[in-house]
Amino acid sequence: MGNRVIIIGAGPGGLAAGMLLSSKGYQVDIYEKQDRVGGRNAALTLGDFTFDTGPTFLSMMHLVEELFEAVGRNVHDYMEAVELDPMYELRFEDQNLVMTRDAPAMAKQIDENFKGDGDGYRRFMKETGKKLEALSPLLQTKMDRMTDLLQPKVIKALPELEAGRTLYDVLSRYFKDERLKMAFAFQSKYLGMSPWECPGAFSILSYMEHAYGIYHPIGGVNQLSASMAKVVEELGGRIHTGCGVKKLWVEKRDVKGVELLDGSREAADEVIINGDFAHVMTHLVEPGILKKYTPEKLDKKKYSCSTFMLYLGLDKKYDLSHHTIVFSKDYKKNVEEMTKSRILSADPSIYIQNASVTDPTLAPVGKSALYILAPVPNNFSDIGWENEQEAFRELVLDTVEQKTAFKDLREHIEVEKMLTPFGWQEQYSVYRGATFNLGHQLSQMMVFRPHNRFEELNNCWLVGGGTHPGSGLPTILESARITANGILKQDQKDNIPIAPLPAWNGSI
Repeated sequence: MGNRVIIIGAGPGGLAAGMLLSSKGYQVDIYEKQDRVGGRNAALTLGDFTFDTGPTFLSMMHLVEELFEAVGRNVHDYMEAVELDPMYELRFEDQNLVMTRDAPAMAKQIDENFKGDGDGYRRFMKETGKKLEALSPLLQTKMDRMTDLLQPKVIKALPELEAGRTLYDVLSRYFKDERLKMAFAFQSKYLGMSPWECPGAFSILSYMEHAYGIYHPIGGVNQLSASMAKVVEELGGRIHTGCGVKKLWVEKRDVKGVELLDGSREAADEVIINGDFAHVMTHLVEPGILKKYTPEKLDKKKYSCSTFMLYLGLDKKYDLSHHTIVFSKDYKKNVEEMTKSRILSADPSIYIQNASVTDPTLAPVGKSALYILAPVPNNFSDIGWENEQEAFRELVLDTVEQKTAFKDLREHIEVEKMLTPFGWQEQYSVYRGATFNLGHQLSQMMVFRPHNRFEELNNCWLVGGGTHPGSGLPTILESARITANGILKQDQKDNIPIAPLPAWNGSI
């Protein structure tokens, strides 16, 4: 048997790393304190209804396929992924846009609604495709030391980071209409960031959706975690749910293993951390050990926004879009309230997932599982959620009913769960409720983000949204490959290969 690797947390990053390393002969043990796998990418069940806890979009499906192929498996044997077309509906005050991956239809719709901006869309797709190709090596290569920035493929990619430009600036090159800019900028919310602050490089996020599509696994995006867990166990790895880690077992600067909540110790050659980065560093590492990531220094970092969640089991089906995004009237003001002044907006932007329209497994016949999300400030704000949550729930439901065709929601609620930023912090161990982890400012990316081979401790590695390359499911899977390859290289074993980016087959 190979060396023993302990992974803290059965989120997507931990499960992906577990798959890759168990396929290479390592003895893998994953410890997860919740009673189910997936972390924020777990199923949430309320009575007869099933919801995704967090991620509801699955894009870059080829990366998932590649991950399973690397361990001799076919992901389509484990889950059924349905491509959504149209991908999602966007609702502005005076305009709806139904976004499709069909490039000619998309260009035509833009031309009809935003005179002359169709050409901008065509240019955006062509130029951003080249940008993603150039940036991919940055997202797939370790960034543990400054010299990693000097690799030729990295130097070639650096101009594409558009360091001096925000996402909004970049999109202004292609689109004149503000609503259209937002239609290609709202993806910065996946990073919990404002388009007016988010680095210009992240124009690749909307490109990925338009080039490679968006998928829904039957049973929910949580089926990605369930499928990975199944493969880990098939390959001989062990997943211990309901079995939390109390702290890292550290001697001097060497991680020797973990101490579990029951007080027992488990030794390992390497430990991979898949918990929320700042939560782990403030809760699982004894005070005085860390120098770079002390609680005081962690509090000075920049963090993403949080999310206010409503999971509603309804006794009715709405024949409406699978994904709908409702923009506040003044989106810039809404975003600034969330990220700068850290107050609750009177006019929030809202995302609705109506997955039952695609997937009959989530709710009983004639009923539906509705997921509603409003981005809100993280817990560095002074919002007293225990006093605010009921009023904010009413505001969110009112907004949905006024601005969409989801009418009379309150009359149809059978079961409900509300999750505030405090809930994310308490129930899911998310530091300060920052659902999308550390911010993705350039000062906190690549070498400046916590390293995959964790720089403060030996035999300690990171996967997940708090390390390089960043948050979001595809990126988290890349973090697992980078970390697994780091361990394989150290042990002089063959690396897991990286396939070239599939060509976009759109013709416009």
